Amino acid sequence: MNEFSESTAYPGWRVYLNPRVLGMLFLGFSAGLPLLLVGGTFTAWLRDLNVELAAIGFLSWVGMAHSIKVLWAPFVDRLPLPVLSAIFGRRRAWMLAAQVAVAVSLLGMGLTDPREQLWLVAVWAVIAAFGSATQDVAIDAYRVEAAPSTYQAAMAATYVTGYRVAILVAGAGALHIAAVGSWALSYSLMGAFMVVGMITTLISREPVPNPDRVAPESEARVISYLADTAHTGFQRRLTAWFIGAVVCPFTDFFQRYGKAAIIILFFVSTFRISDIFMGVMANPFYLDLGFSKEEIANIAAAFGLAMTLFGAALGGLLVARFGIAAMLIFTAFMAPATNLTFAWLANLGPETYGLVAAIIADNVTGGLSISVFIAYLSSLTNTAYTATQYALFSSLMTLPGQFAGGFTGVVAERTGWVGFFLITAMLGLPAIILAVMLLRFAHPDTPKPTGSSDTAHN
Repeated sequence: MNEFSESTAYPGWRVYLNPRVLGMLFLGFSAGLPLLLVGGTFTAWLRDLNVELAAIGFLSWVGMAHSIKVLWAPFVDRLPLPVLSAIFGRRRAWMLAAQVAVAVSLLGMGLTDPREQLWLVAVWAVIAAFGSATQDVAIDAYRVEAAPSTYQAAMAATYVTGYRVAILVAGAGALHIAAVGSWALSYSLMGAFMVVGMITTLISREPVPNPDRVAPESEARVISYLADTAHTGFQRRLTAWFIGAVVCPFTDFFQRYGKAAIIILFFVSTFRISDIFMGVMANPFYLDLGFSKEEIANIAAAFGLAMTLFGAALGGLLVARFGIAAMLIFTAFMAPATNLTFAWLANLGPETYGLVAAIIADNVTGGLSISVFIAYLSSLTNTAYTATQYALFSSLMTLPGQFAGGFTGVVAERTGWVGFFLITAMLGLPAIILAVMLLRFAHPDTPKPTGSSDTAHN
């Protein structure tokens, strides 16, 4: 029986009782769990074991997998896995394989002592990061194909809820477990929690994709190539796929925005550098300052998450009231400015009120910035290439910061914590300048070109 038959209606909140919609809650948990375990929680573990700051900074590069997942997303989207795809279907096969890879690698991290075999911990972390990024790609494809458009908002809502719960578990939960037990126990349990996603994948049904969703613009360019080329066989098919999937989204963007496209791309790549650069060293900074793991879990992780969600909700209201342009300039300024509260905290010392104040300032602003920036990135996309263009923008958004984050340990050791946070604030200056330039060359609130997306994407 089709659970989405036309005769079936789920009024109001009853939409969340649909098995597909409810399942996204658990898949969201599985997707969100590894993020901090190769990020903020990972750096806290290493610093707690007195690993050098320089090494911690370089190890933060494992998180770049999420920034470059667009490179192998087409393969996850189109290629079947041997044996597994025949049994479970293409989407569930990739989801299950990625979940197993994450679970095994987290267990491997927990059973390896960084003080004795730091290189092996790094290997496990890389596997976990790439497994996590691949799971994101597979679940995104599953979510779109598993339900009709009328259910997509509910699917996204349950997914985000599960994702946020997982971040709390992998942040505050993992720190609490490490405080009362050990880091080995903490990471081993986190690996075991991945069974939530595995069970959900196993009991879910493979979605049936809609075969008629090829963008007309892309199709026209591919047909033109096929009509003119002398290529045959595999080369012909590969080139046609490359034109439609990779070339067309780029050419469309530059045709719509012209010279302003360069300013936009530079702005996208610099907007979050300040926050990402600072975030790598946040937990090591708290520990060096003298805060306990319990304090970090309760204030920086749990309370901080609440402040981030509040900031994101506030951002949505402010964009509706003042428009994207004004809020882009405001958040471009506030995001690096709030880093100065951590320089103040470094002078203050391990005072609880100081940590609370810094977390409120940084996380509310961070959540607001994310909300505003997602709205802006969504406004840049063309509905013919929404998924590809948004994936490219989101990768560009995080990749420079992730790369620069590898040097944070060296910077912190050489400048001290006060100097480090002053530098992170200065890194935000290019984004402020570029945000002002956008008002003249590519005003975010002007009517969008024909075919651009009116839908915000998460």
